Amino acid sequence: MSTTSTGPKHTDETRHGDPAGKSPAPQERSASPARPAADRWPGLAEVPDVPARARVARRIFRHAVRKLRVRVHLPGGKIVGAGGFGDPVMRIARPDEFYARIGADGLIGFGEAWMTGAWDADDPAGVLTVFARKLPELVPAPLQKLRRWALAVRPADEENTPSGARGNISRHYDLSNDLFALFLDPSMTYSSALFAPGDDLPAAQHRKIDAVLDAAAVGEGTRVLEIGTGWGELALRAAARGAEVATITLSEEQRTLARRRFEEAGYADRIEVRLCDYREVTGTYDAVVSVEMIEAVGERYWPAYFAAIDRALAPGGRACVQSITMSDERMRAARDTWTWMHKYIFPGGLIPSPEAIDGALEKHTRLRVVQRRDFGPHYAETLRVWRERFLAEGAAVEALGFDATFRRMWEFYLAYCEAGFRSGYLGVAQFTLARGVR
Repeated sequence: MSTTSTGPKHTDETRHGDPAGKSPAPQERSASPARPAADRWPGLAEVPDVPARARVARRIFRHAVRKLRVRVHLPGGKIVGAGGFGDPVMRIARPDEFYARIGADGLIGFGEAWMTGAWDADDPAGVLTVFARKLPELVPAPLQKLRRWALAVRPADEENTPSGARGNISRHYDLSNDLFALFLDPSMTYSSALFAPGDDLPAAQHRKIDAVLDAAAVGEGTRVLEIGTGWGELALRAAARGAEVATITLSEEQRTLARRRFEEAGYADRIEVRLCDYREVTGTYDAVVSVEMIEAVGERYWPAYFAAIDRALAPGGRACVQSITMSDERMRAARDTWTWMHKYIFPGGLIPSPEAIDGALEKHTRLRVVQRRDFGPHYAETLRVWRERFLAEGAAVEALGFDATFRRMWEFYLAYCEAGFRSGYLGVAQFTLARGVR
């Protein structure tokens, strides 16, 4: 990596491995953000002109917050919501814009209203956690029936064909290695850590990687296939165990940095990194590992993803797949929708349910889940640390060329995800796979 993160001096040590804690202390904001630049953010420069839908959105929002433990501050000093002292505070600076964006684009508009500064919070993860815990109940039952007509449909160009997958991955992971280095720990690991008491983030990330390698029985002489290189830390730790590693990625930026790290660590002879789609993998391996790659695959291609693992795994081998998860009911409701996360952060993906993983394995492979480790609260803690580091590095992010709207977008992304795990709406699990299991 060409930059290293200085970060807040005590960020990683402040919680001592307590993944179930609350969000960090609120940070005061000194000024309203600048309006999005029309040339960079054409979809945000103008407020939607949808007066009737804005009125409906206002009624739904005001009805919803009456039962939520949040305080919503409106211009003029009015406060709504069921929250009291100590509960999260949401400030709506421009109500007309806030309701217009929600009315026009639903939850996408809610996120865009944050990006433009129409609403704000010192503790956005705390606010979003309150909403996430009650998400299915926020819209009145009669309007729930209109949900599928009101929600945006995924664009065809985000389909995860071999060429489409490359574009989707590039939009996120090729932003800048330097950007990721500012908020990740020195291992450049971009997935949930696994904390034990006393762990800082680097130790918890290594604990997670070691758990994946242990589950796949990686040791001296093991031939390992990694689907999704990231920036190479898992491959490095596998090579340090004496394994021979083939690791694949669709990100040019990640491959460049991973190769450099392998050479600097003296493991270039043990690790081969390929710019390759999982559908193109050939050869057989004693172990296959894949950490938080499946979420980007898309439901249509889960059979091909698991079939590729099955095809690559030698007799008697084991695989370990780490995946973000959601309930099967929520997954089915979300499968055909286009969300703020798709539009701005991760195009083309879908988070699977454990049931969907079991079903894909049973229908399309000889593999079965033989062990499962769930640790969702640990992801909330991981995201908390990332968000604190990202905010502390605001000037450095700006120096890389990312404007204020981008920085608010990424703050919202990290807070939004943290809220999902804190509320239990999302989970994360390591699935150990093997053959010959009924």
